[in-house]
Amino acid sequence: MVRALRVGAVSYLNTKPLIAHLPETLPAVELRLEVPSKLAIDLAAGALDIGLIPSIEFFRAGEYTIVPGAAIASFGPVMSVKLCSRTPFRNIRTVSEDVGSRTSCALLRLLMKHLFDVEYDSQPLALSQSPSDAETDAVLVIGDRAMRVKEGEYPYVLDLGYEWSRWTGLPFVWAFWAIRPGLELSPEETAGFARAKELGRLEAGALAREEATKLGLPAAQCEYYLQQVIRHDFGEDEIAGLLRFRELAIEAGLAPEGVRCVFQHPGRLVESR
Repeated sequence: MVRALRVGAVSYLNTKPLIAHLPETLPAVELRLEVPSKLAIDLAAGALDIGLIPSIEFFRAGEYTIVPGAAIASFGPVMSVKLCSRTPFRNIRTVSEDVGSRTSCALLRLLMKHLFDVEYDSQPLALSQSPSDAETDAVLVIGDRAMRVKEGEYPYVLDLGYEWSRWTGLPFVWAFWAIRPGLELSPEETAGFARAKELGRLEAGALAREEATKLGLPAAQCEYYLQQVIRHDFGEDEIAGLLRFRELAIEAGLAPEGVRCVFQHPGRLVESR
């Protein structure tokens, strides 16, 4: 008998190659689309079996296991996580942060301290609120609405993915599939996630063009983003980037110490505390 799985993912463009074929490769899947922060809440509450959660939540929870081999990652400019400022970055004192993100908020804290020795007060930027209406010095926007920020709309724009890779020389892992405590996937279910990713990557161009129409973005921009910018593998380099982020987050008090993190990787198991 096929087991039904409650799976949660974000509805952003970058997830489409991971989820477009899940109903085929996991026929009993119940797929729910939410913002990353809501997925973290639902997985912690047991309302989901598997969620594409922000990476910072894995460090904070310490109870999840990972579906191996798939992630939302980038190396260099990510295009979809931006700090948009009306003032030079060194002068920022207030930031409105997209309520959909937790990982990006933590990363911004690290980057602003590292790059500019700046600490700031933050407030939420609601999904219904236009970034241009925020009264803070700067706004942190993620996902599809970050890609809608027009050239010249803000005098100062910081691409968080670019700054991370420039600083560390590593990819940044934004999110991955996490499994709730007490649930173990069968080999067939694990293979279903892997197969969905491979099918989705083969169709990345078509998915980008389809979503471009819905998002009101140029098709070429969406194709470049899905095919050249976003990485959907979760390999050695991505694990190294994730562990470096964890180390820096702990040092900054953004993640707790002593949480056991286990990463499955083909041929071996990576464990860190």
